[in-house]
Amino acid sequence: METIRLTTAQALVKFLNQQYLHVDGEEFPFVEGVFAIFGHGNVLGIGQALEQDAGHLKVIQGKNEQGMAHAAMAFSKQMLRQKIFAVTTSVGPGAANLVTAAGTALANNIPVLFLPSDTFASRQPDPVLQQVEHEHSFAITTNDSLRAVSRYWDRVVRPEQLMTSLIRAFEVMTDPAKAGPATICIAQDVQGEAFDFDERFFVKRVHYHDRKLPTDRELQGAAELIKSSKRPLIVVGGGAKYSQARDQLISLSEKHNIPLVETQAGKSTVESNFKNNLGGLGVTGTLAANRAARQSDLIIGIGTRYTDFTTSSKTAFNFDTSRFLNINVSRLHAYKLDAFQVVADARATLEQLAPLLGDYVTEFGHEIQRLKDEWSVERARLQRVTFHEQDFDPEIKGQFTQDVLNEYAGTLNTELPQTTALIAINETIAPNSVVISAAGSLPGDLQRLWNPTVSNTYHLEYGYSCMGYEISGALGIKLAEATKDVYALVGDGSFLMLHSELITAIQYNQKINILLFDNSGFGCINNLQMENGGGSYCCEFRDSDNQILNIDYAKVAEGYGAKTYRAYTVKQLKEALADAAKQSVCTLIDIKVLPKTMTAGYDSWWNLGVAEVSDREGIQQAYEHQEQQRKLAKQY
Repeated sequence: METIRLTTAQALVKFLNQQYLHVDGEEFPFVEGVFAIFGHGNVLGIGQALEQDAGHLKVIQGKNEQGMAHAAMAFSKQMLRQKIFAVTTSVGPGAANLVTAAGTALANNIPVLFLPSDTFASRQPDPVLQQVEHEHSFAITTNDSLRAVSRYWDRVVRPEQLMTSLIRAFEVMTDPAKAGPATICIAQDVQGEAFDFDERFFVKRVHYHDRKLPTDRELQGAAELIKSSKRPLIVVGGGAKYSQARDQLISLSEKHNIPLVETQAGKSTVESNFKNNLGGLGVTGTLAANRAARQSDLIIGIGTRYTDFTTSSKTAFNFDTSRFLNINVSRLHAYKLDAFQVVADARATLEQLAPLLGDYVTEFGHEIQRLKDEWSVERARLQRVTFHEQDFDPEIKGQFTQDVLNEYAGTLNTELPQTTALIAINETIAPNSVVISAAGSLPGDLQRLWNPTVSNTYHLEYGYSCMGYEISGALGIKLAEATKDVYALVGDGSFLMLHSELITAIQYNQKINILLFDNSGFGCINNLQMENGGGSYCCEFRDSDNQILNIDYAKVAEGYGAKTYRAYTVKQLKEALADAAKQSVCTLIDIKVLPKTMTAGYDSWWNLGVAEVSDREGIQQAYEHQEQQRKLAKQY
C-alpha cells in the first residue's frame, strides 16, 4: 500500500478536488469551491491547506458565516443540486452562525458541506478560546447544535477518521432522496496533525445520480388511478425541477388536458405562459390554482413534500372525494396524505407512465383556460391598485386606518403599492433573469404575480422562509449563473437581518441587483397579527417618539460601493431598472412602498395558534374561525 503523508486538513482539500458527479452521461467536479472565514481553529489547519494547494477549488472569503452558508446553499439549489460549495468556519461563534443556514438547507433538501472547526481533541488546553463548557460532559461543544439541522453529522478527532467520514458525507449529499447538509466537525489540533494516508483515498471518485426507476406495480397503479379519475391535478414540486422534468410535464399536461399547479420550489419548472399552468397553490397561491384543487378528484404530487402552505393546512383539497398519487424519490414524502406511492425519479416516471395512459383525456375541457383567464383579470387589477382606500383588501388592511396610511405616504414620500411595483419589475427585466426571495410578504406576491417565461429563473427559499437568505443567495446564484442577471427581492426587514454578502459580491466582481421593498416594518407579520384581531404591535419601524423610520438604504449600499437608486413611482422604478441593467457593478434600488398593498389569501386558510382567550372581540372571532376551519382539515 502506497501512502502519502499529509495533515488532516491537507487530506481534506485533496479529497474534495477528486469528487465528481455523473448525471445522464455527463461527468463533472462536484465541489466548486470553499466559502471561508478564517479564525481561531481553522486558519492554521484548513486555511493553511487551501493556501498551499487549493487545486481547482475556488476560495471565497465570506463576511458572515450564516451569509456565506446561504450563498453556498443557493448555488447548489440553482445548480439543481449537482454542484456544491463547502463552508469552513472557526470554533465557537463562527460554527454557531451556521445553525440557521444548516436548518435552511435541511428544510429544502439542499446539499452543502459544512466544515466547522472544533475544540481540541486532546483536551489539554481546555477550555480554549470560544469553547463552551458543560458540567455533565466535556464531549459537548458548540458544534453539537448542528446535529438537529444536518442530514449527516460527524466529529473527527483522529486523522484516519476523516476517510470514513468524508465518504459517508458524500454518499448522503449525492443521493437525491437524502440530499441535505453534511456537517463534519474537525478538531483544531487534528486539522494540523499529520498521517500516512492511503493514496487510493485520493483517486478520482465518481458519484452517480442514477435515476431511480419505478416498478411495474407502481406504474400500473399510477396509470389506473389517473385513467379512473375525471379531474386530476398535477402539483409540481421542487423535486420535479431537480429532476429536470419540464418537457415530460408539458407533454403529459397537453395530451391529457391535466392542469398544473406549483409549489414555491417547483415554480418555473414549467413556464407561466404554458396554457395549462395555473400558478401557485395554497396559502400563497392563485385563485385559479386553489379553485382547480378543490374541483380535483386526484392530486398527483410530483416531487413535493406538501408543506402547510401548499396544502392550505390540509384544507386545499376535498379529502372526501379526492385520492392522492405521489411521485417522489423520497419514501418519506411519497407516503404523505395516505397517497399511492411511486418512489422513483420524477422524469423517469413520467417518461414510462406516458405510454400507459393511451388516449385518456380529463373532463376539465375549457375550464383550465377559463380559470387562467379569470386570474389574469385579477392580476391586471392588482397591477392598477392605487393609494385610495377603496382599493385595499380589507383582509390585509385590518385595523390599519387611512390616517396611518397617509402618515406612511407622507414619511416615505410614496404612494406606490407593492403589487404594482412587483408587476412593473416583472415586465421590465430580461426574461432570463433569475429572481430570488425568501421571507415576508414578497414570497406570496411573487408566487401569485410573478410570471417566469424561462425555466429555472424563479428561486424561492420557502422551506424555511429564512430572513436574510435573499442577498446572500443572490451571490450564490450569480456564481452558478454567470451570464444571467440576478435580482434579490428583499423587504427592509430581511435586509436589516443580513446583507453582508453584498460586500463579498462587490469584492469578487459578482454583479447582483438588490430590489429593496421598504415599507418601514415587518409588514407580513404585521398583517398576520391584525388579520387575526390584534393591534399593530411591535412590527412597524418607529422611533421613541412614535415616528415612522425613513432609512436611506441607497446611501447604505452606496457606502459599500454599489450603484444605487431611489424609486417612489413606477416611472422612476423602470428607469432605475433600465440603468441598473447597464451597470457592471452591484446595484440597489431603494423602492419605497406602502404597507398593506400586498395580495390576500384567495380561497386559502392557514392554521395558526390564535389566542383562545382574549379581551379583544377581533381575536375571539379569529379563534372561532380557526376552530371552524380545523374541523375541515385532514388529520394526517
